[in-house]
Amino acid sequence: MNSVDAAQFQHETVLLAEAVEAVMAGEGFYIDGTFGRGGHSRHLLSKLGATSRLLVIDKDPLAIAEAQRLSAVDSRVTVLQAGFANLAEVVAEQSMTGQVCGVLLDLGVSSPQLDDARRGFSFQNDGPLDMRMNPDEGLSAAQWLSVVKEVDLANVLFQYGDERFSRRIAKAIVAARQEQALTTTTQLAEIIKVAHPKWDHKRHPATKSFQAIRIFINGELVELEQALHAAVDVLKPGGRLAVIAFHSLEDRAVKHFIRLQANGPELPPGLPIPESDIVRTMRAIGKAIKPSKAEVAGNVRSRSAVLRIAEKL
Repeated sequence: MNSVDAAQFQHETVLLAEAVEAVMAGEGFYIDGTFGRGGHSRHLLSKLGATSRLLVIDKDPLAIAEAQRLSAVDSRVTVLQAGFANLAEVVAEQSMTGQVCGVLLDLGVSSPQLDDARRGFSFQNDGPLDMRMNPDEGLSAAQWLSVVKEVDLANVLFQYGDERFSRRIAKAIVAARQEQALTTTTQLAEIIKVAHPKWDHKRHPATKSFQAIRIFINGELVELEQALHAAVDVLKPGGRLAVIAFHSLEDRAVKHFIRLQANGPELPPGLPIPESDIVRTMRAIGKAIKPSKAEVAGNVRSRSAVLRIAEKL
């Protein structure tokens, strides 16, 4: 992407001050597991001293290019192209397991990814049906849709998109691909729109299906679960985990994880387990934080964001 393209796709960092304040736990080693365009990282670096270090991780080649520009002017920054599911291995390679002050995860898709039709995340503009966070790895949405079984597609749409008409939409997609290869975002969106029997005219009927396919293609919920468990291992006592989620599936997973770590394993009622034998690894910090009315007014894409914070015991 050249400089003109980069300027075309702007990104407004969501819950910027709140997330950075949440993850701060003194000088030391920090991780931004979803660098994006670097808003959180830059703000965090402005709060840290010269002895601190920041490891930034992202799958997206364009995000990595931006991160490398930052590291070129700030020696505290180390850049790694990877998924945050690899958090435990990455930190072990840095010899920092159990010594990390804070881990920040900003989930979902960034504005540049959504706005760039070439990435295939959105149906607002026509583009190739890709949806991969890293376009150089794995199957694209088009490739997967060309071979997936109807029942499996319906399950993905229902499980990851909460699409109540998942079976009907899956049937329409499979029928359409037999007539013509599915290669573009607007092509898929139109198939879903025609197949969808009932939808809110304020929201495109393909919204949930596109979300579901994207989550599946990138293994987002599986990666999130792996990263959350890894965070417990890599953080030092008193270290902070801050996660911004943008839809209910992500937020539910984060909320459940923090509760499980704070309360200990779920046990059958009445089981005589002494309090001293219950293993607790983290504690929740405050209530979930949502964007202010002013932030939502200035950036409508922030409206569904939820920030949850936990501290390692």
